[in-house]
Amino acid sequence: QVQLVESGGGLVQAGGSLRLSCAASTSTFTIYDMGWYRQAPGKQRELVAYKSIGGITKYADFVGGRFTITRDNPKNTVYLRMNSLEPEDTAVYYCDADTLQRHWGQGTQVTVSS
Repeated sequence: QVQLVESGGGLVQAGGSLRLSCAASTSTFTIYDMGWYRQAPGKQRELVAYKSIGGITKYADFVGGRFTITRDNPKNTVYLRMNSLEPEDTAVYYCDADTLQRHWGQGTQVTVSS
């Protein structure tokens, strides 16, 4: 069983920054990919960024260099630093961990006001 606990969401003005954290509780499974997805009201969940256990990183095109994903493998923790936030970034952000089975966090709300 893998549980993901997210933190760091909140309300920020456009142009501001937030840092999301996600800690996975497992000492049994290897987590291959860890990443972040988001879902805005009325839209499908979409990839924001992920980082593999070997360091391969992928960002969605809309990130445009504004976000940085980092990962602490020994702690099974992934972070998402978000800069230059825009109202369009408003969504629930979900942490995702892949142990050959997908696991999701409960989500953390990010609201960017204009």
